[in-house]
Amino acid sequence: MGAGATLGHHLLKLLVAPGRQRFEQHLGELESVQRARLSRWLSAAASSPEGQRRGVRADWSWEEFSRQMPVSSYNDYAEVIAQQRARKQSLLIDSPVMRYQPTSGSTSAVKWVPYTKMFLDELDQVITAWVGDLYRQFPRQGNGTHYWSLSWIPTEMRSQTAGDINDDMKMLSWGKRLLAYLTQSAPQEIALAHSSDDSLFATIAYLAADESLGFISVWSPTFGLGLLEQMSTWKDELAAVLSSGRWGERSARMAGVPCPRSMRAAAMLRQWSGKLEPAFFEALWPQLAVLSAWDTAAATPWARKLQGFLPHAHFQGKGLWATEGVVTFPFQGRYPLAYLSHFFEFADANDGRTLAAWQLRQGQEVIPILTTGSGFARYQMSDVLRVEGALGEVPCLTFLGRNDGVDLVGEKTSATTAQAVQDGLRLDGALPVTLLALDEARHRSPGYVLLVECGEDAPREALQRDLGNQVERALQANFHYKLARELGQLQHAACVALPHMRQVYMDQCRERGMIEGNIKIEPLRHWRGAVPSMLRDPLDA
Repeated sequence: MGAGATLGHHLLKLLVAPGRQRFEQHLGELESVQRARLSRWLSAAASSPEGQRRGVRADWSWEEFSRQMPVSSYNDYAEVIAQQRARKQSLLIDSPVMRYQPTSGSTSAVKWVPYTKMFLDELDQVITAWVGDLYRQFPRQGNGTHYWSLSWIPTEMRSQTAGDINDDMKMLSWGKRLLAYLTQSAPQEIALAHSSDDSLFATIAYLAADESLGFISVWSPTFGLGLLEQMSTWKDELAAVLSSGRWGERSARMAGVPCPRSMRAAAMLRQWSGKLEPAFFEALWPQLAVLSAWDTAAATPWARKLQGFLPHAHFQGKGLWATEGVVTFPFQGRYPLAYLSHFFEFADANDGRTLAAWQLRQGQEVIPILTTGSGFARYQMSDVLRVEGALGEVPCLTFLGRNDGVDLVGEKTSATTAQAVQDGLRLDGALPVTLLALDEARHRSPGYVLLVECGEDAPREALQRDLGNQVERALQANFHYKLARELGQLQHAACVALPHMRQVYMDQCRERGMIEGNIKIEPLRHWRGAVPSMLRDPLDA
């Protein structure tokens, strides 16, 4: 690791320490802190054009705020956000918009979330607490370089972003960000390469060349797996690039990004069989101390698979982050609420009651409602969490799954039901990718198809038949699904198994315009319109 990275770690550790200390110091003041967060938001919202139009008052209590303001979704802000972008004004809240962060919806829709100065300050609060705890809990990662994922946007959308990059480091304040960049293994300019494919290649080249890599942070574990798999696919091209220090045929598409050079990595790649094995990655990255990714609900089997290739590194889950805001993060081995950042309410998943953060109790299953510095008021997410004790007065929560179900013909299938179905399957070594709810299959009735990734030598026909029958039996435990089947409204559930199903599925998502790096493995996905090509009309079989 270079002197710049060493200095960057030293100074960054000093700068984030107060954020960690602040988070710990106020753990016993949850209600007062949260009411103060709301008061700050109300003052900024009441001064904005949209807040004045909606009658927001700076002196509202939480009780009055929850009575006056309805629960919202992105659709409630889409028109105003479009006006903000066109006029280059701050309409939702009295805080300058620094950039717009694109994120994928549950289908192909792209949402543009305004990242205001106020919102970035909220994110800075939580990320400094997280990074401060990282230095304390895993001191070895402070001796190496870091890779914090860049979530590149689709190639065809790059002209729309005006240079904005989905860079995790941009959640920090500018001073901490400058220091963090000194520690980075891969430069942020990689995201400006001509295509997602070129960005991915450049990322892998930098990572492969970095013998000092100490920390890897990705969101979806499937993205991390993709990095390792593409390293295998491109190993010969990577070896040529790293030995010459030139991008070769990709040079014109790399937007001036410098090419790394490593004779060591080039030699290792040439000698590598291409098989993903822990021994190869441990030799490539001997200082890797921490691997961070989603590891709950549908991400669990993929996180385990990723861990299996990098067992020499400690693994840390992510908590619940979204482009619209952060709910929980890893701290002291728990996942506490980011109570110093946004104002939080929760809908009880069982009876719909609205609860403040200080009203949560052990064992409750709840859905977060966020009020944030982006201007979103009472923004309801689609995630279900369970309260798992507390740090001081601050609740800790575990992500259970998403609550945005599918209702093709009245069967009312929830994401948590789909997750339970997959958890109960006898998979014979296969890994579930998602349960697709299809609107159509060659003009016949809609139905559900489980996508699974299997081994090259797996007996696919028998596996597909068995898993299709298992999914059907499990779904029929739902009264509404069973009735829809008896009425002929849905086809018998099916399964499609492919050796590289995860990659095939993610390619299909990218073709629909979803954001690279943010594509999640979901337990349930409603696929509207044409049947994806990888299915080859399984419902017609």
